[in-house]
Amino acid sequence: MKKILTVVGARPQFIKAAVVSRALRGASWANEVIVHTGQHYDPDMSDVFFSEMDIPKPAHNLEIGSGNHGAQTGRMMQAIEEVCLTEKPECVLVYGDTNSTLAGALVAAKLHIPVAHVEAGLRSFNKQMPEEINRICTDHVSDLLFAPTETARKNLLREGFSDAKIALSGDVMLDAALFYGERITSDYLKTIGVEPQGYVLATIHRAENTDSPERLATILDALAEISKRIPVILPLHPRTRKLLEQRSWSNPRPQDLRIINPIGYLQMVCLEKNCHMIATDSGGVQKEAYFFQKPCITLRDETEWVELVDAGYNRLVGANSDAILAAHHAFTSQRPVFSGNLYGTGSAGKFITDKLRLFLQENLGHG
Repeated sequence: MKKILTVVGARPQFIKAAVVSRALRGASWANEVIVHTGQHYDPDMSDVFFSEMDIPKPAHNLEIGSGNHGAQTGRMMQAIEEVCLTEKPECVLVYGDTNSTLAGALVAAKLHIPVAHVEAGLRSFNKQMPEEINRICTDHVSDLLFAPTETARKNLLREGFSDAKIALSGDVMLDAALFYGERITSDYLKTIGVEPQGYVLATIHRAENTDSPERLATILDALAEISKRIPVILPLHPRTRKLLEQRSWSNPRPQDLRIINPIGYLQMVCLEKNCHMIATDSGGVQKEAYFFQKPCITLRDETEWVELVDAGYNRLVGANSDAILAAHHAFTSQRPVFSGNLYGTGSAGKFITDKLRLFLQENLGHG
């Protein structure tokens, strides 16, 4: 059997890893060892995802916690290196663009352990974003690049990567949305007092928004204005809630701007599947909006999911209040017609597992 060391640390990675883990557990050749860095350590942002998505309990929980980028990534690398030296995996599997992703990839590369990167090739072309630095560096030390879209594959080719290293896998988050979307009901909506199609779902967590008092206040003001017409549900990341409390945001909040505690993945899928539209600065939620055929207002100045903007399903508005309100009005007046198949067929998990087996056989021999 081949030992695969999976490194995760943040909510989106738990969702992606659940898909591939399920496929790996069904493969007789694979022995997966999960490492949780502890980047998201709040139980509402971490433990609930492992339990409700039936992800195996991590073999190693590094409990790194929060901190500045350099310090956090450095502590992760030190701890992951110790795990790699103990476990001696044949491959390290990383997801997305977090500090956990970069730490796992750098450690493996320095130890000459093959690195496989799921969600390779994404580019926002904004190097002010730490995520952009993480994804570029991770791609450049990886041996196997799983590109979720043709756009991502072309980005890698333009950067000089060999086509032999790139595998067009489709998007594992589509697998997750289809798998779990079929297993949920709308019962959760009753607990927060909304009806199907009768609310806007909003999420805010990126540092570019939460670390800027002006941007955060402008976004919240626009959401409050929208909530005069339709309820707005805002599950708030612990960090954002803390910042909000510190700054004492005191603009009048209509009753229908409903700030709720962080929720699990299945509750989030329920809200996404049943909402009228979505406003978010999350990369993953932008895609999930498309999966469930919901128009998406993206609270960022650029996005790595450019195909959604090009197709008219997604409007980039930054933190401009007028643009947010205009996008809401436009999507309310005329909803986009969803068509095409931008992110694969929902079989990315199996594709990645099969490709990993072939890669390891070719590079490490049969077994």
